[in-house]
Amino acid sequence: MSAERPIEVTVLTHSMPEQTAQALRCLVEEAARVRATLRFDPEETAKHGMVAREGVLVDAPKSKDVSLCVVLGGDGTILRALHQYARTKVPVFAVNFGEVGFLATVNQDELQEGMRRALAGDFELLHLPAIVVEGPDGERRAFNDVAVHRKAGDRVARLAYALDGDELGSVRCDGLVVATPAGSTGYNLANGGPVMAWGVEGFVISFIAPHSLTARALVAAPADSLTIHNRSRDALELAVDGSYAGDIASGESLRARFEGDAGTIAQLPGYSFYARLREKFGLLAH
Repeated sequence: MSAERPIEVTVLTHSMPEQTAQALRCLVEEAARVRATLRFDPEETAKHGMVAREGVLVDAPKSKDVSLCVVLGGDGTILRALHQYARTKVPVFAVNFGEVGFLATVNQDELQEGMRRALAGDFELLHLPAIVVEGPDGERRAFNDVAVHRKAGDRVARLAYALDGDELGSVRCDGLVVATPAGSTGYNLANGGPVMAWGVEGFVISFIAPHSLTARALVAAPADSLTIHNRSRDALELAVDGSYAGDIASGESLRARFEGDAGTIAQLPGYSFYARLREKFGLLAH
């Protein structure tokens, strides 16, 4: 962050303000010390009962012209911040108040030091790709994953997918997931799909409960264009980063593509993807 311009920071928190109250006080104190301005939109202002003072801007309109976005929350809140600042280069610095917090920069026990580092710009930037899907309501961007799945109570789905026009399979299943490297440790991992290290270019396609012994996850190249066909009798649901994004009618298709450098998160110097993986999931041996 440049010292030539005042530091303005957007603050986003999760839905339980009592859990983040102490962290918020710490952030306000550190911001006052370095003469930074914290921006709270109307929702955040009401949630925490924020009162305007020097360095605290309440009921602030959303702005892309900020130095940083500080998140006090879990992966869901971090994803909200990434969507808000997609394609802007504004880094997201997150303190984990969730269960896993795979995208978080620091944990709660590093709070005070984390706030100091955040406002001092003492972090490295990690640029995340996204999946852009052309759904029923237009284009949507996913930093974790896109899922197409059958509705509760409906029959088993039949989904086919093609890359660059070449159909690779048609599978009876509960659904299909398209994941970025950052999202590969979520729904895709639960499907038995591979973990992709951050920095890998490409995306992974995996099936949810396939009724086949030959359905396997596939890692696609970043330039590949993906088409998903709903060959089920019923409409299927589309979810983007876990949020409902419309229905895919029987016989309809949707397209998805890889988008590089779509969002930016902060990480502490020297903190690797593999250390994060070991810490959050215990998948690597010591």
